[in-house]
Amino acid sequence: MTDFAARLLYLLAAAVARLPWAWSRAMADGVARLWMGRDGRTAKVVRRNLELAYPDLLPAERELRVASVLRTTARQTIETLRLWTRPPAKNLASIRQAQGVDLFDAAIASGRGVIVAAPHYGSWELLNQWLASRTPLAILYAPPDSEIGEAFLRRVRTAHGDADRVTQVRAEGPAIRQLFKMVQGGGVVGILPDQQPKAGDGEFAPFFGVPALTMTLLSRLAQRTGATVLLGYCERIADTADGPAFALRFEPVPDAAGGGVAALNAAVERVARRDPAQYQWTYKRWSIPAPGSLRGNPYWPDCYPPSAQREASRADQGTP
Repeated sequence: MTDFAARLLYLLAAAVARLPWAWSRAMADGVARLWMGRDGRTAKVVRRNLELAYPDLLPAERELRVASVLRTTARQTIETLRLWTRPPAKNLASIRQAQGVDLFDAAIASGRGVIVAAPHYGSWELLNQWLASRTPLAILYAPPDSEIGEAFLRRVRTAHGDADRVTQVRAEGPAIRQLFKMVQGGGVVGILPDQQPKAGDGEFAPFFGVPALTMTLLSRLAQRTGATVLLGYCERIADTADGPAFALRFEPVPDAAGGGVAALNAAVERVARRDPAQYQWTYKRWSIPAPGSLRGNPYWPDCYPPSAQREASRADQGTP
């Protein structure tokens, strides 16, 4: 049943992806206007994140940025469906510029392994496809809550014969050992470094000046294996009649091992500030407060569904 549902979702995604780009863009912009007009949870999460990250923005400036983030997020969603359901060669044609590829090639040639830290910025799925076109790689991912969602994710990332090129590794327990083995063998691993780990699985470090629970896995991998760490991202640089155009960029993260989570967050923040609209501000990055913090969860309760609020209320009252 799970696989069948995942196949249906894939067919639906493929149907949406076949729409002319002008239609897709108009549909995405309509969704963004709906998010903004209804001021639902998505808009509230974006607004709260921008309040934390850019506290000096005037309210009117912040609302303009919220609208820009929502529009870009909606377009990125449609773009991702296109990436997942079209041949990678066709997708890679949208990369019009490349910077730092020599760093990537040199890192592979060194034989010490490569860790690509890919922030939630621009199109990280396009980056995955570019990497898979150059080398076998392992991708660390946080499994969705839904089994169907996970089956769909696995299907779309190997839909065009990439199963022998891309190893998808769940961000949990024993599977993490796969990453160490691959890096120690000179392989390439892709990690989203701004994915919030579970409480107790990371360390706090400033991100836009606010303490954020940050994974330690990447720096531990670098320390134990001596692998080269590169920041990698595909940045939208233009919109054309056929879809968006991107620039592929690689940058060194020289202190990724020694500087740990602080260096990692600083690198991600530097990328996010290039064009804030392209960063994933719909994610509750600061939902786990630092020990001793008086702030608490800044998204609670208005950025959560009513069902979660009711469940918390029953727990507080001791109601089963």
